[in-house]
Amino acid sequence: MEQEKFLEQHIFTGLKNLNDGFGKDGIQFFSETDFEIVLQRAEHFGLSIYSIEPWIKSEVLEASSHEDHKKKATDPKWYKKEFLTLKTSQAGLFYSAKYKVSKKLLAR
Repeated sequence: MEQEKFLEQHIFTGLKNLNDGFGKDGIQFFSETDFEIVLQRAEHFGLSIYSIEPWIKSEVLEASSHEDHKKKATDPKWYKKEFLTLKTSQAGLFYSAKYKVSKKLLAR
């Protein structure tokens, strides 16, 4: 299975992609509520999340990465903490992330 197909079937299923052309093709943006579900599913499957990019009105705000937090991309502590910081600092954001699905998971 390819990574994009895995993400569609297991991570993004049932959620609304808010990318109506303001972002790069193929990058999915989610509301705060849906992105929280994305992060829960990512943790469940043990995905790597390399960065989180918050957006507001077609403008990307400063992205945060696992390296900024000195954590492994698979460590949910960094992305849970960052998401909490972002959602409490400003309402109405859209969120995207850079993910990696392990080869072992894709082989299932």
